[in-house]
Amino acid sequence: MKKLKIGVIGLGGIANFHIEGILASGDAEVWSLCDCNAKALLAKGGELNVPASRRYTNHLDMLKDPELDAVTIGTPNSNHFAIAYDAIKLNKPFALEKPIAMNAEEAAVLKRELEANPLPHMVCFSYRYKSAVRYAKKLIELGSLGTINHVYSQYLQSWGIREDIPLVWRFRKELSGSGALGDLGSHILDLTRILVGETVRVVADAGTIVKERDLPGAEGKGEVDVDDFCHVLSRFESGASASMSISRFAYGRGNYQQLEIYGTKGALVYNLEEEDTIHVKLGEEREFRRVDIPVEFRAGQMQSFFNLLNEKGDGLDATIEDGYINQLTIDRIIQSFTDERWVTVEQEAEHG
Repeated sequence: MKKLKIGVIGLGGIANFHIEGILASGDAEVWSLCDCNAKALLAKGGELNVPASRRYTNHLDMLKDPELDAVTIGTPNSNHFAIAYDAIKLNKPFALEKPIAMNAEEAAVLKRELEANPLPHMVCFSYRYKSAVRYAKKLIELGSLGTINHVYSQYLQSWGIREDIPLVWRFRKELSGSGALGDLGSHILDLTRILVGETVRVVADAGTIVKERDLPGAEGKGEVDVDDFCHVLSRFESGASASMSISRFAYGRGNYQQLEIYGTKGALVYNLEEEDTIHVKLGEEREFRRVDIPVEFRAGQMQSFFNLLNEKGDGLDATIEDGYINQLTIDRIIQSFTDERWVTVEQEAEHG
């Protein structure tokens, strides 16, 4: 089988993860690169031996290449919608970083376009590919935890504490849509949804701790107009109650992610920093015990994308439908902390 020719759109930090996955696979190769930063394009193109003829500053030029099999889209959030929309129109399969759009209205457009013109695609909710998450999903589906009553989740980082970090795109609403909520919370919302089910109502509190930062490459300061932290209480369709705490200001935390799920017959704790393990307490067991995950639950995001393109997917990849529901929930959380009230997700979806 010939190698899939993959184009990488956006050469920021997440592109390194995409490229690493391509290079590690025997099923694909880095065929072309695209970025508006000509200097970054030149450097990465030279590093990967991508010829100048396949280096682009405009994504449309890349998408029109008939030899190109698929693309990854890892640009700032504000570009996700337009590039994915063009990929759909030009019938080019894609792996799109989250969140898929700036708001639910844009996400709904992508959803409708793909319903009218189906195309292999993936939304890069990367923690779906953690073995511990997949095994936790299996345990819940088997009924090992009984009926789920509570879900407690955290996603904590500390890098925002550094006031010397300039006003990068993640701190600007016009480029990111939201702050810690869209960056970190979108992952937690996706994980709790695939493990426990649909969120139907939310109430939230959020805030901005450092309100101004230095303008990058210029004199003066600019306003930070997105959330630095967000705390959410929610209810699932099943009746289970949940809390989510996310922050870029949790001193000492690097990339701390934890989910605790409590049911009527058992409980489990998943922690990102303890790779590929979960702790469970089932039935009459006296204490939580560490569970090593069977090898069949291992997966890689980029390899899963290539499997999908080769019609060998396992059905666990996130779709634009999943991305739309995720974005809708983010929008309702923003509405909740803005209006300081409970907001219904399901009802808003039906009417909006």
